[in-house]
Amino acid sequence: MRTDLHRHLTDSVTGPLAAVRNLGILAHVDAGKTTVTERILYLTGTIHKRGEVHDGTTVTDFDPQERDRGITIFAAAVSCAWDGHRINLIDTPGHVDFSDEVERSLRVLDGAVAVFDAVAGVEPQSESVWRRADRHGVPRIAFVNKLDRAGADLDTAVDSIRERLHPAPLVVQLPIGSEDAFTGVVDLLRMRAFVWTDGVDGAEEIPVPQDLLEEARRRRRLLEEAVAELHPAALEEFCARSTLSAPTLSSALRDLTRSGEGVVVLCGSAYRNRGVEPLLDAMVAYLPSPLDVPAVRGTHEGAERERAADPAAPFAALVFKVNATATGRMTYLRVYAGTVEKGQGVLDVGTGRTERIARILRVRADRHAELERAVAGDIVAVIGPKSARAGATLCAPGAPLLLEPPVVADPVVSVAVEARSSTETDRLVSALARLAEEDPSLVVRTDPETGQTVLSGMGELHLEVAVEKIRRAHGLDVAVGRPRVSYRETVDRGVSGLVYRHVKQDGGAGQFAHVVLDVEPLGTDPGGAEDPVAGFVFRSAVVGGRVPQEYVRAVEAGCRDALAEGPLGGHPVTGLRVTLTDGATHAKDSSEMAFRAAGRVGLREALRASAMVLLEPVAEVTVTVREEAVGAVLGDLAARRGRVSGSLVRGGTSVITATVPLAELFGYATRLRSRTQGRGTFTTRPAGLAPAPAQGAPAR
Repeated sequence: MRTDLHRHLTDSVTGPLAAVRNLGILAHVDAGKTTVTERILYLTGTIHKRGEVHDGTTVTDFDPQERDRGITIFAAAVSCAWDGHRINLIDTPGHVDFSDEVERSLRVLDGAVAVFDAVAGVEPQSESVWRRADRHGVPRIAFVNKLDRAGADLDTAVDSIRERLHPAPLVVQLPIGSEDAFTGVVDLLRMRAFVWTDGVDGAEEIPVPQDLLEEARRRRRLLEEAVAELHPAALEEFCARSTLSAPTLSSALRDLTRSGEGVVVLCGSAYRNRGVEPLLDAMVAYLPSPLDVPAVRGTHEGAERERAADPAAPFAALVFKVNATATGRMTYLRVYAGTVEKGQGVLDVGTGRTERIARILRVRADRHAELERAVAGDIVAVIGPKSARAGATLCAPGAPLLLEPPVVADPVVSVAVEARSSTETDRLVSALARLAEEDPSLVVRTDPETGQTVLSGMGELHLEVAVEKIRRAHGLDVAVGRPRVSYRETVDRGVSGLVYRHVKQDGGAGQFAHVVLDVEPLGTDPGGAEDPVAGFVFRSAVVGGRVPQEYVRAVEAGCRDALAEGPLGGHPVTGLRVTLTDGATHAKDSSEMAFRAAGRVGLREALRASAMVLLEPVAEVTVTVREEAVGAVLGDLAARRGRVSGSLVRGGTSVITATVPLAELFGYATRLRSRTQGRGTFTTRPAGLAPAPAQGAPAR
């Protein structure tokens, strides 16, 4: 009997909040996220022809650069329906340079599907996005993809999930066949098998094959034992009956998924359209609806408040993405509470500006369907707001509530950009402003010393994509300088008892402030002695009221001012503790302004008297190459001041992990291709800061 693949709904059908799922697809680059999304859209009837990443025909990779490069760059939202449920799905990028897109998406999601390569298991960016989801408390299920590849092994992939991500993996399927012979899965809950045939849509449901029956029973028993260890109700039934019924097992898996104590693991091959229907069923069964997650919390007039996911509640929504084009702005919202209709006015809490919602759109990547209204639990795009940025809160004017915005990471790489023709400078400024409006992780500034326009971002590829977007979308010929990294300075050995007196008398009221400062290193990261903890701590040890509290705060503000430029090269200063140990005031001439100036100049003098260290950003690099190219790769990494931290051989290829200064990685992609005949690949992720060699101190 072949299962029905057309359990989808039309767009006009809307259900209760319990039937809504706001989910993301997360993974390392090239694990198959976009292909999984494409198969989901096909099986739900949202599209009628399957697209392929390598052909540039997928729905969610619609940007020309995504199709040219074969990777996801921009988070794309799509909407589909399955088995009476509305699924709002966001396909997120897998490359580390675009992790800010993942961060903004996770902020508005209720659940996620983590996709893993059955050969590689947990890869660096898989781990990174998993940790991000942990911070946001987003429940996940896992899909081990590419089981049809040579070297694919479900058990090895599951072991890597257990060892590197640390949840309890709860495997609910057994593969039928391996590598090229992978044809289906055994559902361990129902003890039924599903097999797929190339060229035929849908799975055929059959009894468990006799040669797999014993193994399926063994794995079902292991699943029951693992669930009983984690779930009290399941343990009670297991002790009473020595087994778990399918309803109890399913209910326990849902509870464990939503609490984060366990992760349900499914498997398949999205490219060959095998295993996606059970994945859809699991997304609906185990991942939460907007009613299953805590009510959204926000602040108003300093007080914390919450607002339930109720269409009748006052409207509240968070902007998580903005597309700013020459023809207008499209603002993507997650509606947490209330209802918004076309033509309605909403308040941008951050700016205090009232905006009008002109149109509401159901999103399918670059295609849209008009809606009359959006309700709690919806992810939609709206047209009308002119100034709302990613992270802004839109709400009912009579019931303001400020929601916590997504965290924006500090940029680590910069390039100087300029128009080749002076007549196009104004157009370039406008294009850069539009880029920064769309992507908060891009920062545009003017260097006060050189007058250059500097574009900063999360990595070399991030900046390359941004510049190419300017060229394509705006038709500008842009000159780009060599990328620069953001250096920092820190204290290696501080000073004690530095005295600074700020005295100024030039007619009228004078200025007087006397401070005594101790400066010392803040400490090191417990995870690695080379990575100083970023930050600044200020404390007062003044006794007897010699410096009033309002002046202590002014000294701290002045010290923070001094952190903007360090003595080595004018780079920001981090990783230090400043203690105000003593001071003195004047009855008439002391003021907050005077003590702020004393704190600023006093700390600058203290830093000049301290032993300072230049810090540079470093990245963890994972290089995958054939064994015969390992020597050349290791030599090149050593020449780039890289420190190899691990190496393993898997299926005829070597995976090398090293920590390399970010400044040494520019152009590495081209060098790696030339040294490995185009077969080598690498990924990077930020790994903090490390001391730079003294002779390599860059000039400002």
